[in-house]
Amino acid sequence: MFIDIHVHFRSLPGFPRNGNAAYATPEQLIERYDQLGIEKAVVLPGVNPECSYVPQSNQEVLEVAKRTGRFIPFCNVDPRSLTNNAHAPLGDLLRWYKDCGFKGIGEVCANLHFLDPLVQNLFKHAEDVGLPLTFHIGPEIGNCYGLYDQPGLPQLEICLQRFPKLKFFGHSQAFWAEIGTMPDPHTGRRGYPNYPVTEGRIAELMRKYPNLYGDLSAGSGCNAVKRDRKYGISFMNEFQDRLFFGTDICAPNTPTPLVDYLLELRQSGEVSESVFKKIAKENAIRVLEL
Repeated sequence: MFIDIHVHFRSLPGFPRNGNAAYATPEQLIERYDQLGIEKAVVLPGVNPECSYVPQSNQEVLEVAKRTGRFIPFCNVDPRSLTNNAHAPLGDLLRWYKDCGFKGIGEVCANLHFLDPLVQNLFKHAEDVGLPLTFHIGPEIGNCYGLYDQPGLPQLEICLQRFPKLKFFGHSQAFWAEIGTMPDPHTGRRGYPNYPVTEGRIAELMRKYPNLYGDLSAGSGCNAVKRDRKYGISFMNEFQDRLFFGTDICAPNTPTPLVDYLLELRQSGEVSESVFKKIAKENAIRVLEL
């Protein structure tokens, strides 16, 4: 029924977070997926030091994907890789990963500006190689992870203009908070706004730039379409060809509220069967050429 656009795992238990397992194992994920009706999932390796206690290899993700048949491998290349400069030949790595069977890049969590020359170099090579890219936006520089952009996402817009053939998959609190206007961007970008949506930047950018897609995983993505039911349904209808279901499961017990919400909207008829299928599965198949 579903293809999950965004998940993480570790084959071996790693460093715990707050005394609990930070990541599920592939086996734990498959068990949950069988219960939830999720056929396959895009696995995003954790390589950026800002958000990974122990960096994960792309090869681990590829091995598990081939062994289980349940995972779609993305590779991840830190913008500082190889030579830590804006002319690093990242395309050599990305081309090799694509030849190995990786279907995209991400989740890019380096805490650098979108317009940092290192990040621009990664985007350039990603576009040249022809792999889509999932990014996480952090609300600030320092003490967090994710690419940085100011409220209103002016740097992201420049990137959408500069790299029109690169498919950007938008994700995180600071991204999805921009679905509406924010009375207080400082708090709005760090959490899950619960007030009604007055249309913000995301719809504007998606209308102007067909290379921007929406990763609805995690609490941030679900909150974006659920906090204002009427607007969320309208948003899903308008951008039905560029939205992806996702969970962002990290720890084994990570909640998956979007599953129940999409099923509820489908059952009530508030979202058509066609729109449901596109968001749940078909967009991932088409865009990732599965």
